[in-house]
Amino acid sequence: MAKYYIGYDCGTMGTKVAIYSLEGELISEAYKEHVIKYPKPGWAEMEPEQFYTCTVEGIKECMVKSKIDPKDIKGISDSGIICGIVPIDDNWKPVGPYIPFLDGRAVKEAEYVARNSEPLWAEEAGNSQVSAYMPPMVMKWIQNNNKPVFNATKKTLAASQYVLGKLGGLKAKDAFIDWGHLSGWVLGFNLKTRNWSEKQIEILGFPYEMLPKVVKPWDIVGYVTKEQAAITGLVEGIPLVAGSGDVMQSNLGSGVVENGACSDIAGTASIFTILTGADSKRISDTKTLVSGFSTFDKQYLTYGFIPAGGLSLRWFRDEILREPGNADSYDDMNKLAEALPIGSDGVLFYPYLQGRVNPSWPSANAAWLGLYGSNKISNLYKSMMESIAFEYLSWMNIFRSMGIEIQTTTIIGGGSKSDMWSQLKADILNTTCKTLKRSDGGALGNAALAAYGVGDIKDLAQTINKWVEVKKIFKPIKSNHEKYMDIFETREDILNGPLKEIFDKLANLRGRLS
Repeated sequence: MAKYYIGYDCGTMGTKVAIYSLEGELISEAYKEHVIKYPKPGWAEMEPEQFYTCTVEGIKECMVKSKIDPKDIKGISDSGIICGIVPIDDNWKPVGPYIPFLDGRAVKEAEYVARNSEPLWAEEAGNSQVSAYMPPMVMKWIQNNNKPVFNATKKTLAASQYVLGKLGGLKAKDAFIDWGHLSGWVLGFNLKTRNWSEKQIEILGFPYEMLPKVVKPWDIVGYVTKEQAAITGLVEGIPLVAGSGDVMQSNLGSGVVENGACSDIAGTASIFTILTGADSKRISDTKTLVSGFSTFDKQYLTYGFIPAGGLSLRWFRDEILREPGNADSYDDMNKLAEALPIGSDGVLFYPYLQGRVNPSWPSANAAWLGLYGSNKISNLYKSMMESIAFEYLSWMNIFRSMGIEIQTTTIIGGGSKSDMWSQLKADILNTTCKTLKRSDGGALGNAALAAYGVGDIKDLAQTINKWVEVKKIFKPIKSNHEKYMDIFETREDILNGPLKEIFDKLANLRGRLS
């Protein structure tokens, strides 16, 4: 009998749904874009129900395309945005908007907690920073500024797990979170126990009862209900496997599974990760990078991210090119950027469209410097691509200072489709980069996790390594790296000198204008 598995990923810019066979063959896939609202400068909100709607529409489309018997679907699992919360009532209904990591409204709450609280998270979670984007700070903001939502909230959920629970007809008492999504809280958990820290939650000052129970990513948390089967075109009783965060599952689905492996997840947020076999407590001393968990037990994840890395390119497409929804725009701009010399003719971009979090600079915003009338739109675009690699280099320098040398970086996500960008990253980072024949990422990882959760595969890492193949390898070009290092040093001097002061002045101006 044929066996198939559904994996869906609720990312920031859209939801991807895919069906895979037990052999890892992609049977069908669908993608639905999300709407992100920006009510105020630095704010971002999403309608929770769109995650469910996009997933359901994706499942229906995949089932029609695949023409497979719904009875042959043996499991469903998920991944999604790790930094963000859906507040729900007793009946699993949202009582407020989904506030993702792109949001910076909780600046005052973060500053207050950082100044006035015992930083137990530095010891227990390996994270010393307190930033506005973190779910605990968002909860504090809701507690202080939106009492009706806070009082109506029974539990908080990750976006993709809100969808999974809805497919299973769960109630608030069944609320769950895996340790991958738990990592997205950054504060409030203990690395050693892989669970919430009651003492940290007490310090943060909100009810422990609002938190979901922590489960293993491969735990079965429910089954598709009769009602949801009718809506989706599935059958009742399909097991729902808890899933994990999009960062963790992108790594899993791309074969980044061994300790020491590194990835560049080139999605909405640009994320640079490394896997280790021991908790990264030393990371807290850097006051820059973040510690958490991978999908696997006994493995840890250290990462830095640019909230609007890839989102900057979508913003450029939608607001500058005025071509919303046109995926071909990226290919067109890549071709123009390829013709430019290293350094984009001296144009520098700082990719802080939704702030800077590693390190935490609440006042940071996006900026181009060095523009002349001779510059073209391609200068703007390539400088955006270079800026993301420059941010990565600042983090890689931290790894190297700790004696961690990264030999190869796997590039994952939409950004991996650009050979020019991949070579640019190899040159700036001075490390070998590779892309994969399939860039399924989280969706593939979720299908594998579903199969593992229901017992149809026995070894996750071994299975994924059979499914994933290298497409291209990009080796650093020494002369290019030397030129980029000169640019990087100038860029850092500007960033850590006058530009930081300018960011603060602009933040004060926005405060007076609001």
